Amino acid sequence: MTQVSPLVSIIVPVYNAEKYLRYCVDSILRQSYEHLEIILVDDGATDSSPMILDEYQRRDNRVRVIHQTNGGIAKAQNAGLDAAHGDYIAFADNDDILDRRNIELLLHALISTGADMSKARWRQFGVSQIEEVAMEAREGAAEPEHASVFTNPLNAYQTVFCKSLRLIGDKLGHNTEARYFNEANWCRLYKRELWDGVRFPEGMYAQDTAIAGHLYVRMNKVADIDVNLYNWLQRPESVTHQKRDFAFHHDHITAASDNFRLCLDRGVLPMRSYYTLIGELEAEREAPDFHIPENQQQYETDRQEIDTLLANLTRAQRMRCAVIQRIRLFEKYIYDRRIKNMR
Repeated sequence: MTQVSPLVSIIVPVYNAEKYLRYCVDSILRQSYEHLEIILVDDGATDSSPMILDEYQRRDNRVRVIHQTNGGIAKAQNAGLDAAHGDYIAFADNDDILDRRNIELLLHALISTGADMSKARWRQFGVSQIEEVAMEAREGAAEPEHASVFTNPLNAYQTVFCKSLRLIGDKLGHNTEARYFNEANWCRLYKRELWDGVRFPEGMYAQDTAIAGHLYVRMNKVADIDVNLYNWLQRPESVTHQKRDFAFHHDHITAASDNFRLCLDRGVLPMRSYYTLIGELEAEREAPDFHIPENQQQYETDRQEIDTLLANLTRAQRMRCAVIQRIRLFEKYIYDRRIKNMR
């Protein structure tokens, strides 16, 4: 790869994850690429997670533990970024499992193609599958068939997000799946300099969406490898699966609005942001605390802002966004029934 192996920093925010934490950290310690700095950020956990982290730090000198008062995932991610010394940056959630070759293959793809970020495929799994998935991850993924490289990641992020259309694109030989990625930060490897001056907004639910566009416009090339390297645990008690309050949906509108404006400035059709804005505005009205007067006032402000943003699109662009939104809504219905009921 290179004569001197570069240092890769892996940042893991940790909060009350004692049931699954060892699966995650063990999968990182077992990486085939060993020149790692593993930054485990205890975000004020109230279970045994802090003691588990300290145990790992005593056992392996690549592990660095940061203990801080609870401030949310953004604060934990930022603490990790501020402490990182690596030439490359990766993230993982505290209950997910990395394939043994995750860093090895992502780093090779990034360096060999000259990309700014590399990514791979992932899969969801339920709690009942955790032992089986952990065993498969220890065995390590097969060699990817090839690496695909694309430019203008902001455009790919905004336009390539419907699964059915990606499948059709692949059938037509367009390799569409390779261009798909979302705002999640895991199952990726970044050049460190991409994060210079970029940090997650703290105290906000949609911290990853909020920085997504600003991060992607810094990239010239992205490399994708067609192999699963990350296993995403689905838990009924996770934030992803719970009923959300008004603030959750408002934060996503704020983040999507910012991305929408960024796309307008860059000449990119903000189809994903359109989908988010329309969906989250409706979700605000359905939130359990919508009856609070301040939330109803905020809803009207959000509605007016969205109308102003949409007025920047031509009629044809709005129709295109609306069609994609309906396709994605149907896919979400199928997704929710299949994935969110995993056990």
